Amino acid sequence: MNREDERHLYLRVADQLRERIRSGELREGDRLPSVPGLAADLGISRSTAAEALKVLISEGLAVARSGAGTFVRLPREPQRLIRAWYRATPYGSPFMQDMDRQGREASWAYESESLTAPAEIRDRLSLGEPAGDEEDAVRTHYVFSADGEPVMLSTSWEPLWLTRGTPIVLPEDGMLAGRGVAERMLSIGMPIDDWVEEVGARPGTTEECERLRHAPGAIVVTIQRTYYSGETPVETANIVVPADRFALVYSGRMGRVSGTNKSSAEDGA
Repeated sequence: MNREDERHLYLRVADQLRERIRSGELREGDRLPSVPGLAADLGISRSTAAEALKVLISEGLAVARSGAGTFVRLPREPQRLIRAWYRATPYGSPFMQDMDRQGREASWAYESESLTAPAEIRDRLSLGEPAGDEEDAVRTHYVFSADGEPVMLSTSWEPLWLTRGTPIVLPEDGMLAGRGVAERMLSIGMPIDDWVEEVGARPGTTEECERLRHAPGAIVVTIQRTYYSGETPVETANIVVPADRFALVYSGRMGRVSGTNKSSAEDGA
C-alpha cells in the first residue's frame, strides 16, 4: 500500500467512526476503540488508526484523555456567558448565577497560596517593587465545572496589603467563601465600581486542554480581567474558556447624557 492509499484509508476509517457517532451507536462519553484495537479489528496499521482518531479529535467529535483513551464528545450549542459590570454586586458568584440560569449545577475546585506576585500581575494590581521575597499577593487557581464537566479555568490574584488580617484573605475560606469577589470586597469597605477586561483567543496549552478535557491545541477564549474600587485595583484574573462551549455576552448600563448637544452624544458613541 502506498502513502496515498494509506492517507485515503485513515479518512475512510474516520468516516466510519463519524457515522457511528452521528447515528447514535456511539454516544457522548463512550470510549472509542484504542489505536491497537482499531488496528487489529480493521487490519490496518497503528499509524493509520491513530490518524483516523486524530481526525475526529480535530473535528471536535472526540477528546483524548491522558492514560484513559479517546472518548466521544458531541458538538453542543454554545452557552451564553454573561459579562456585565453591574452583575459584580452582591450576592453570589456570577458563574453560579450563569449556571443556575442554564439549569446546570455549578461547582469548582481551587488552590490558594501566598507568594510574591510576578511583574505582569504587579503592574495590573499597581504593586510597587517587591521587598525581597516578601509575599504580597494571594493567588488562587480555579477549575469551574458545570454538571461535573470542567468548563472554565481561572487564576485570580488579590493584593495582600488590602486583605491581610481580614476575614477574606483566602477567597474560599471563612463566612464569605464562594460568594464572589464583589461581595467579599464590599465586606471590607472596598465596593467594586469598575472593571476592565481584555479578550483574546489562542490555542490552549497542553495543561489547559487536559484540564478542560479538550483536544490538544483546541482554541480557547482568554479574558484578562481587573476589578477596581475607585482607582484601586482589588483583584485581577486570567480566565480561560473553551471557544466552542461559550459565547461571551457583554452588557452594561448607559450613563446619563447631560444636555442636548448631538455632536457630544455622537463623540461618546
